[in-house]
Amino acid sequence: MSGAPARRRGRPPRTESADTRDRILAAAREEFSERGYEKTSVRGIAKAAGVDSALVHHYFGTKEQVFAAAIEVAFAPALNAPDALADGPLDGVGERLARFIFGVWENPTTRTPLLAIVRSAVNNETAAAVFRRLIASQLLRRIAAQLDLPDAELRAELAAAQLVGCAMLRYVIKVEPLASADLEQIIARVAPVVQGHLTGA
Repeated sequence: MSGAPARRRGRPPRTESADTRDRILAAAREEFSERGYEKTSVRGIAKAAGVDSALVHHYFGTKEQVFAAAIEVAFAPALNAPDALADGPLDGVGERLARFIFGVWENPTTRTPLLAIVRSAVNNETAAAVFRRLIASQLLRRIAAQLDLPDAELRAELAAAQLVGCAMLRYVIKVEPLASADLEQIIARVAPVVQGHLTGA
């Protein structure tokens, strides 16, 4: 493309480091979103970012590490879900968590990178492993830590499975009538199930 910036070789000055890193991450998110994990290459990310591929390796390492960094940024809004649990009484936690997660998916700005992450994770085991580590360490363990119950981790995983399953059917696979159902109707039906997983006997 004629309008693409010329690639620079070597390491940038310190003042440019943050901008270069952010540019590489943005390019990586776009490449993974458009091509999926398997068809994305470090060289392609570098070209899209207007840098030499050595810089991508310098900042992030392997393609797997670039993917991990890219999805952590893209998935960041969903990682605030544990805060929804703490923001109110325990008997309303199912609705708060469901409303928060569906809110992230309903927003086009946050939904697009999430779709790319899920599609990559479904189609590639390496991408799936990266996604699992992120979900386990940054989301499920934090939710479990707020539940004063012996099987808290299993409860958190079951609640997440309920919400992720609904999100997959509604936003990724687009199964009707779930895909076009009113969001409040979905939350009203799903929230009690999530509540049961988290706090039920």
